Amino acid sequence: MRTKNKPEDAAAQKMLMITPLLEEGLDPQRVIELKKELSEKHQVSYRTITRYLEAYRSNGFEGLKPSTGGTRESTLPDHYPEIVEQAIVLRRECPTRSVSDIIRILELEGVVSANTLSRSTLQRHLQSAGFGTRQMKIYTKTGAASRRFQKPHRCMLFQGDIKYGPYLPIGNNGERRQVYLSVFIDDATRYIVAAKFYDNQKVGIIEDSLRSAIMLYGKPDSIYVDNGKQYRSEWLRKACARLGIRLLFAKPYHPEGKGKVEAFNRRIDSFLSEVALQKVQTLEELNHHLDNWITAHYHKSPHYGLGGISPETAFRTDTRPLKFIDTAECAEAFLHTTEREVDKTGCISFDGRKYEVGLQLIGRKVDVYYDPAWKDEVEIHHKDFPVFRAKVLQIGRNCAIRTDLPERVQALEPENSRLLEGLNKANRSNRVRKEAALVFRKNREVNSNV
Repeated sequence: MRTKNKPEDAAAQKMLMITPLLEEGLDPQRVIELKKELSEKHQVSYRTITRYLEAYRSNGFEGLKPSTGGTRESTLPDHYPEIVEQAIVLRRECPTRSVSDIIRILELEGVVSANTLSRSTLQRHLQSAGFGTRQMKIYTKTGAASRRFQKPHRCMLFQGDIKYGPYLPIGNNGERRQVYLSVFIDDATRYIVAAKFYDNQKVGIIEDSLRSAIMLYGKPDSIYVDNGKQYRSEWLRKACARLGIRLLFAKPYHPEGKGKVEAFNRRIDSFLSEVALQKVQTLEELNHHLDNWITAHYHKSPHYGLGGISPETAFRTDTRPLKFIDTAECAEAFLHTTEREVDKTGCISFDGRKYEVGLQLIGRKVDVYYDPAWKDEVEIHHKDFPVFRAKVLQIGRNCAIRTDLPERVQALEPENSRLLEGLNKANRSNRVRKEAALVFRKNREVNSNV
């Protein structure tokens, strides 16, 4: 039959643990090292060793004896279960209500006397009943509870994100500037379809990385991003609409939905630690190492979420066909648009430069379609004219601009002045009316004499 250890035996065991710490002349650093050694040797925590030592120094051997008093439950009031039930009701009425406020309400309503309830004890009972503070936060989250999800096939959903990168000496005069990683990951296979560092975090980096993903692996059914201004841009909305891609946004302050790309970002931290050892100086060098790390390490490493196979194997063996699109269609979908008015020289001003659009559009507003990565030529759209391309205005020696106008606006050569002919006609008509009035007056005068 197993018997309980006596208090003296328990104290003796504790005393044996801390005896090396009682040696005189130990410096603080040696005390810390001894505590760690004793913690490993006796399989107890570092904090427990510290607590035993403090108890011995405060009360000697008696301080090491376990308490012989009753259990925590024996000191509770007889009607404590009823108190807990009342506390549960108060917590359900207002899930964000703190334990301190619950105790205060119970005191005000006369359920318990003032200063008789322990906050930690009531919290422990609420936790056991399923109404702890953390539990209530889960219950009261808006929307459905967060559960793991995974698309069944590749390219059904791309998750996108921007991660802050290291500082590189790429600014003016070697000034260190922070770089940013734009990444898209395939939801079903954890395969990285696009990842690149940029020297800014504007909407253009989203365009470049998303276009790269689509050209290499085809368009996805949907993309899932957060509520950053780069993803809330009008350009991204239009580009996805043109390509037939659903644009989905995560709920604000709800990062759980983008768990896969967030997990990859944590993996990137290990890559950045390795890059720091390389003392990278340029953005090109950083992206070179990133490509190697993704291709030769991340894509080939077994992934727990994929049942132990690598992202590359999962992506390559997926039976769903990739949906590639025409290069011209993709380029058109990713064009940006803006509106400009054609000046009296038949040009528009855009991005600090002049573009020739023709005299036939003078004074009209046109839609300018352009690629931010290449602005030497833009597309001009107007409802009355076919779509055409306009180039940057080249300043020559002769400033005179002679352009053949469309037939409908070319000047005509009339045979005479329509204004003067109209005045002559009006003058003749007025003279006839005057003569008729004069004859009628003479007739009246003759008749009156008779």
